[in-house]
Amino acid sequence: TGAGLAAYTTLSGNITADDAAAAELRRYEKERPTALVKGAQNILLIGSDTRAGGNRHYGHDSGTERSDTVILLHLAADRRSATAVSLPRDLMVRVPGCHRPDGSSSAPALTALNRAYETGGSACTIRTVEKLTDIRVDHHLAVDFSGFKQLVDAMDGVPMCLKEPVDDKDAGLRLPAGRVTLNGEQALGYVRARKSLGDGSDTDRMERQQRFLGALLGKARGDDVLLNPAKLYPVLNAATRSLTADPALASLRGLYQLVRGLRDLPTGQVRFLTVPREAYARDANRDQLVQPAAGQLFARLRADEPVQVVKGVPRDSRAKGGNSASPESKSGPAAGRAPRTPEGDSPVRSGDYVRYVFDGALNTGERAAAFGNPPSPTPAFTGNTAVEDTCG
Repeated sequence: TGAGLAAYTTLSGNITADDAAAAELRRYEKERPTALVKGAQNILLIGSDTRAGGNRHYGHDSGTERSDTVILLHLAADRRSATAVSLPRDLMVRVPGCHRPDGSSSAPALTALNRAYETGGSACTIRTVEKLTDIRVDHHLAVDFSGFKQLVDAMDGVPMCLKEPVDDKDAGLRLPAGRVTLNGEQALGYVRARKSLGDGSDTDRMERQQRFLGALLGKARGDDVLLNPAKLYPVLNAATRSLTADPALASLRGLYQLVRGLRDLPTGQVRFLTVPREAYARDANRDQLVQPAAGQLFARLRADEPVQVVKGVPRDSRAKGGNSASPESKSGPAAGRAPRTPEGDSPVRSGDYVRYVFDGALNTGERAAAFGNPPSPTPAFTGNTAVEDTCG
């Protein structure tokens, strides 16, 4: 129909195709990882902190953009599960030499992850993440503050369950504890705030982002937004206005295929976690990966194997009262003490959202004495699913 064609044209015209990133990635195709499982998809979600245009009142426009949020979303080949892994913006990574917007080239550098986007946009960020994880990034989506707000408002807000009251002067955000429905401006403040919420850490902020995404998916599923074209159109119309995507997703057809893959996902099989990391040895304000935990996580995503998340402190976290033991701890399971942490298998620092647990990290005797023998060694990570409710 004429109305349908007009809607199709509007939505397709809203999205900005990231042709420059696609061209840049083609230049480096030989160095990129190979996809191992047909049908599985990895999508890099990038939240830009640009202050240009409609985002001016969120701060000074420095003329450059950084990735305020980076999430690697893995969709299983059978579309029965999804795993969203937050990558901290302050994670120390090796950023390859990238082409800058002005045509010049940068030198490879060991720096914070968010510098990759500032240096060479989405292509540089994708190459950095691929080198870090050895996972092929099939698609990417980048959205700015305005696009995020418009998406939430188009859904008539997103219900959340807050563990504590929120009073953030910088964000102009005051919310009571308990069940609230966040509008676009409130939602943006909620996922961006740091100092006034929780323990003020980036860890706590990423946990809130993950919970919000779970609530967003729950709202879309509960209101049948993903199944009802009349409800889906205004949401897509709002979301696509500030959306930049790879050419394959920068069309209504591409987005519809993505939405169709998400709509049948059981919410209990949509998992959120943060990559295992700890304070960077040379700068406590930066992060570094915890190995072999991070490698185990990336390997499972590469092979399209399920990622297990557990709520709370894992049973072998070596924690008392929520505090992680140091990697040097030699205490065993006797006298009520937790098993020692093997060398190189250190848990992340106290208070962090993700703690690594790997049953196979202990020898057979220690494992049997501490918990009994599990059927098989499997990695599990502290995280949550899209059905978690902080009020429950």
